[in-house]
Amino acid sequence: MKLKNRYIQISCDGGAATGKSTGAKMISKKYNLKFLSSGLLYRYASFLILKYKPKNKLNFLKKKFRNINYNKLNELNLHTQEVSEFSAIIAKVSKIRKILKNFQINFAKRYKNCCIEGRDISTKILPNSDIKFFFVCNLNTAAFRRYKELKKDNPKIKLKDVKKALRIRNILDTKRKNSPLLRHVDSVSIDTGKLNKRLMLKKMSNYVDKKIKIKYGN
Repeated sequence: MKLKNRYIQISCDGGAATGKSTGAKMISKKYNLKFLSSGLLYRYASFLILKYKPKNKLNFLKKKFRNINYNKLNELNLHTQEVSEFSAIIAKVSKIRKILKNFQINFAKRYKNCCIEGRDISTKILPNSDIKFFFVCNLNTAAFRRYKELKKDNPKIKLKDVKKALRIRNILDTKRKNSPLLRHVDSVSIDTGKLNKRLMLKKMSNYVDKKIKIKYGN
């Protein structure tokens, strides 16, 4: 579906493995929106630091994020346990967050029709987004999802370890001082533990269609 001179920006927030990436990608595809995952940016930053071990991390990241091909990030293995754990650590560093925040804000300025997903999109990156979705999912379901993803590259990984890592990540995200994971007061809750992909897209689409009608009329 093309919006034809109608512009809409969507923010999607939620904890680790709550299905926000899946939901954001589906709604982006349906409405032909430019998609950006802030989590992937943090994973990429973590990947770069772990790989190159720069002495000055800030200058290093500034240079790397000046000209990155976002589409090529999907070709890298950014979902390892090591990268996940380090992402939670650098996410607490305000100066690193500022670098990635600027990248996301510039992305939204460049693409009027976009969908950005992460943990502080509605509260910090796109506070004026037309629609704000907040994804929730019980820990057991989220852990099993992430476990299946990681098991492809690491057959020896244990579900209990993935569950523990997710619990710690969510605590770090909600308790950190810099841009913690918070639910925006205007957000719409999407419980992915109770919805399959088809129903998830249907629920999200209903809100998008209503917003387009309110904003632009019939």
